[in-house]
Amino acid sequence: MSTTPQNRYKADVRETKFLLFEQFPIEPLLGKAPFEAWGRDECSMVLDESYKWCCDVVGPLNAVGDREGCSIVDGRVKTPTGFKDAWASLFQAGWKGLAAAPEYDGQGAPYSLTCAVEEFLCGSNPAFNMYPGLAQGAAEVIAHFGTKKQKDLYVRRMIHGTWGGTMCLTEPHAGSDVGSARTSAKRLGDGKYAISGTKIYISGGDNDFTENVVHLVLARVEGAPPGTKGLSLFIVPRVRVNEEAALGELNDVAVASLEHKMGINGNATCVLNFGEDGNCIGELVGEAENVGIQQMFMMMNTARIGVGIQGVSVAGAAFLAALDYAKDRKQGASMLNWKDATAPRVAIIEHADIRRMLMEMKARSEGPRALVAKLAYHSDNVRALKGKDDQAAAYHQGQVDLLVPLVKAYSTDQAFKVCELAIQTFGGAGFVKDYPVEQYCRDSKIFSIYEGTNHIQAMDLVGRKLPQNGGANLQAFLGDIARFIAENESHEKLGALVKELAVAHEAVAGVAMRLLGWFQSGRMQLVPLAANRVLEMMSELCCTWLLCAGARIAVDALQKLPKGEDTQAERSFYEGKLHVATYAVHNILPHAKLTAEILGREDTSALDIPAQAFASI
Repeated sequence: MSTTPQNRYKADVRETKFLLFEQFPIEPLLGKAPFEAWGRDECSMVLDESYKWCCDVVGPLNAVGDREGCSIVDGRVKTPTGFKDAWASLFQAGWKGLAAAPEYDGQGAPYSLTCAVEEFLCGSNPAFNMYPGLAQGAAEVIAHFGTKKQKDLYVRRMIHGTWGGTMCLTEPHAGSDVGSARTSAKRLGDGKYAISGTKIYISGGDNDFTENVVHLVLARVEGAPPGTKGLSLFIVPRVRVNEEAALGELNDVAVASLEHKMGINGNATCVLNFGEDGNCIGELVGEAENVGIQQMFMMMNTARIGVGIQGVSVAGAAFLAALDYAKDRKQGASMLNWKDATAPRVAIIEHADIRRMLMEMKARSEGPRALVAKLAYHSDNVRALKGKDDQAAAYHQGQVDLLVPLVKAYSTDQAFKVCELAIQTFGGAGFVKDYPVEQYCRDSKIFSIYEGTNHIQAMDLVGRKLPQNGGANLQAFLGDIARFIAENESHEKLGALVKELAVAHEAVAGVAMRLLGWFQSGRMQLVPLAANRVLEMMSELCCTWLLCAGARIAVDALQKLPKGEDTQAERSFYEGKLHVATYAVHNILPHAKLTAEILGREDTSALDIPAQAFASI
């Protein structure tokens, strides 16, 4: 029996190319600044080759990382077998340099393309991909806020994998309450600070494949104001470096322990102690104190999108694994012959409930994938239009801001649901490690928790993003959907679906007005009760709209396709677009209208019940 690790990851590259080249076409942006080095052929080649690399290199290590986990040996983290070689291969292939700016020897690729590649990287091995993802995010913060000296010293080395990076926010007494952080920074008089404190749940907190790990640490300078306003952000390398980037002595950063987790076992989630011996030295990111939360928020924002992509990637992998199994596994006779005990066994994809679960998984993975692609498309347009058409750039930036909490929260919530359905599709086989879906399910649960729990995303949506720019971003979002409805409500094939979309559109607009009324009348206690539901119904509307828009493209494509065996695969692909939109409209979208009715009741029973009344023990 072979012990060679086997890749079990799959992604639908055709679906990815549909989003990039048909539904959210980036071709008009290619070949000119800032994407002058990119064309459709280059983008398509990157998609094909990066997917192949993921299946060949890190896909086989996903189960290995889950099984082996990480350990501490002589104070350093030891990562699972194969991770060190995969790290070297990743940066040799250049997949993590796609998004980096040319000034740091990056490729300056469109965000739409890098998000697609990130899906492959995340889906094939989410635990491994967190190491370079966090390093890249930390590098971007330094590149944006750091001094020239800091940029020259750190950014290129972090982007290209010589040094790693982390973000250090959470402390033992303070989870989401970042403002109560106690990690301290004492001025040393030479522009340096003595850092002291403990951070927990630090993903990728150490490794055995980079020369150094550069920690971005939130800490409070002595005498700084309380809360988030008094936090500063510090560069704290594991190993001290001089101005020529030569490594020196250890910097009193200790891995105290590793968390024992439900999933993503291949990633070292560390408890880090800074300054146990009073000898941990850091420097401000940039030159200003008390602006740390604003600086860190840049990394958090990027990370939230990245976590949304994690959700999409694992959901997609779980769906395709379940689909393959359903096509292959024979069990039971067809319902047409259910009384005949001698009838041949059929593949379980022939059974109605299996098909229902597969459609549910298809809709709940493809909808969020389109949502990510939409955000990335807006982001690329911001870059392309800034300084040329600032009004249009502002519209696109407003949509990016609005969609971030939807991408992070809805995509990750759906991932766990899809993984649960994938296990159910496998039946008992899904509960054992012989198949990948049980790992997908365990890995995916953390997505809704880290980088700001999904309730934090919902509160960000209703408290900051909906009223942002005087509500203009929301109005533009609703206006885009309204235009699609107006253009397609009489469509021969899609008209009935679009009319249902209009009902949900009205429900979401009405809830937005209800929220405004609560704010104006001082009934603030209703807002956190409703926030998660508001985000969910808005996401359901958006994802179903995008699936319907994809179906509209598919209708036109089918009309142009010549019939024949050589086009059957394309025909089937586009037919799938019509069916998934129909399913989403009939089975997912109605929840938005029901949610509006529930919120209209303004129920406060969860607030009214005394704590002692929840249970008698």
